[in-house]
Amino acid sequence: MVPERDNVMKNIEIPSRTPADQSADDTILPFEVAALDLRGRVVRLGPAVDEILSRHDYPAPVASLLGEAIALAALFGSALKFDGRFILQTQTDGPVRMLVVDYATGGKIRACARFDKNRVASAIAEKRVFAGDLLGQGHLAMTIDQGGDMSRYQGVVALEGGGLEDAAHEYFRRSEQIPTRVRLAVAEEFRSDQNEKLRHHWRAGGILLQFLPKASERMRVVDLDPGDAPEGVAAPAVDEDDAWVEGRSLIETVEDLELIDPSLSTEKLVYRLFHERGVRVFNSAPVVAQCSCSRDSVEAMLQSFSQDDRDHMVENDKIAVTCEFCSQTYIFDPEDVRQTDESGTIN
Repeated sequence: MVPERDNVMKNIEIPSRTPADQSADDTILPFEVAALDLRGRVVRLGPAVDEILSRHDYPAPVASLLGEAIALAALFGSALKFDGRFILQTQTDGPVRMLVVDYATGGKIRACARFDKNRVASAIAEKRVFAGDLLGQGHLAMTIDQGGDMSRYQGVVALEGGGLEDAAHEYFRRSEQIPTRVRLAVAEEFRSDQNEKLRHHWRAGGILLQFLPKASERMRVVDLDPGDAPEGVAAPAVDEDDAWVEGRSLIETVEDLELIDPSLSTEKLVYRLFHERGVRVFNSAPVVAQCSCSRDSVEAMLQSFSQDDRDHMVENDKIAVTCEFCSQTYIFDPEDVRQTDESGTIN
């Protein structure tokens, strides 16, 4: 058995950057280990995750947890083969009540968190900043939105005191039935600017590995869940496929520092793990922090409300709406967002 990891924010010392052999930030690199029927992706996030987290000035444990959610959503969302969105959302009874990450095709990502300030402060004071402590009990929902008139697909998995890695493993085991392992890491980086002033930056990274054998019968002997068997029938006792055991064991050796260290390129990390079996990497894809809100979309939203609702939003003769994702505030004159009927009369 692999020992459980502590899902807690770590203060990791990141080596100084060097001009050569530096990992490309804000990228997702797919790879394949054909000899073991393994496929995976590695995400390395620098300015993108720092921009998202810095906009909100979250307490460090909340920022770290949201950083993990961003890395996880990028790993999952980058697998979309069509134009659409992947939305990861938690809803729990813990100090961090909700995490939302929206990943759009092309690598555009945005995210936000809702939390109880007093409960988070108490958790920090009592040093209970494990992911399970902050999330508590609830669920994690992962939604694929293909847009237009296409129906949404949503998978839900329970959060029962564990972290996001645990929830991801449970989701794939029960819903997708694909043997999967995920590793996530987030850390604060401190480095001096041109004026020798110490600056703070967030970094995040993650790796996803899946067992996708070409022979379908090999899938049936991996990660069987007794809960999937018919009532009264025990799941058969079978051995796990040796290829998956090897791949899973290798990914569990990945250290947090390796996932976020800018001096270790993504290609070198993948090679370090799988070079004995032979590993092939594909073209990397970019990730960018970008919100989809706009003044027009907010105005349309306000016009969809009743006049009574809009009247209650007026303060100092203005309506102010702040986007939870990017913290951009839009100011409207109440008369500008009144509804009009087909004759052009203001309602």
